[in-house]
Amino acid sequence: MGALRGNRLVRSDLLGVMASEKRDGGPCIFCDIAAHTAPAYLVYEDASTLAFLDLFPFTRGHLLVIPRCHGARLTDIPFADQTALIRTLDELCRRAERLTPDYNVALNAGARAGQIVFHVHFHVIPRYGEANPFHPASRTRLGEEEARGLVRELSQP
Repeated sequence: MGALRGNRLVRSDLLGVMASEKRDGGPCIFCDIAAHTAPAYLVYEDASTLAFLDLFPFTRGHLLVIPRCHGARLTDIPFADQTALIRTLDELCRRAERLTPDYNVALNAGARAGQIVFHVHFHVIPRYGEANPFHPASRTRLGEEEARGLVRELSQP
């Protein structure tokens, strides 16, 4: 297995790279990918962002979209980098539509939300009719009291 950069495939040991992931401090695999010191199957790259195939995809064409600058959460990176990231996300969603018109966009912020690599990233997950992990079989309707409390909590700037 290796990294696709431009039109060439660069061979590398991916197991060692994945083992370098750490939550706090230490190396960041996505920073290494952005610096071209770790392998990735790149599909898009500009001065501020890049996108590459997820090595453990939910579906065919599962993409990760990241900023070059490091921050664990979207709110940890400067606004200009957030803007660039969303622009790139838009571009990659359009490219995912080449595979299928249906896709999920996901951002996991924090360990309890399922974040594994603590460098902000969006998932673009093309959907081909398989079971959707974002839609559990049954969901409980939001109650009025809880809704009002959440509105109070989340409406403040």
